[in-house]
Amino acid sequence: MRHTISLIVQNHAGVLVRIAELFSARGYNLEGLTVGATEDRSLSRMTLVTRGDDRVIEQVTKQLNKLIDVIKVNDLTKEPFVERELLLLKVDASGDKRPEIMQIVEIFRAKIVDMSADSLMIEMTGRVDKVDALISMLRPFGMRELARSGVVGMKRDYKSEA
Repeated sequence: MRHTISLIVQNHAGVLVRIAELFSARGYNLEGLTVGATEDRSLSRMTLVTRGDDRVIEQVTKQLNKLIDVIKVNDLTKEPFVERELLLLKVDASGDKRPEIMQIVEIFRAKIVDMSADSLMIEMTGRVDKVDALISMLRPFGMRELARSGVVGMKRDYKSEA
């Protein structure tokens, strides 16, 4: 099962390496890893995406909690959370292809952020499945370059009364 794990860590050199080494030493694969600043400059938020059953993920979270630079570990998978990914995609878009590509971009609520005579660069932010769907729709036109940020995620505060 796919798990999204959010970490709050000390913002200093070497933290990322220690966390990556923890995964590598135990043979766990990181499918995604993003790191960025938080509202507190001394802390960073890491979002990790990995796969494993509940026992493996419980073991991973316990090991992460033992690292001195890790302040908080939260497996978001089993609670309400929001996750997003940023995509930049450059596609072939010469002549007669351009209107169809622009229509697909509009349907997905993406944006064209750069263009040349024979290409378009598209930006999209959304859930991983939505990003995958846009890529799938544009692949037949010819992809020149693709860059994905990796997932960022946060737990929702809102709790349903149902």
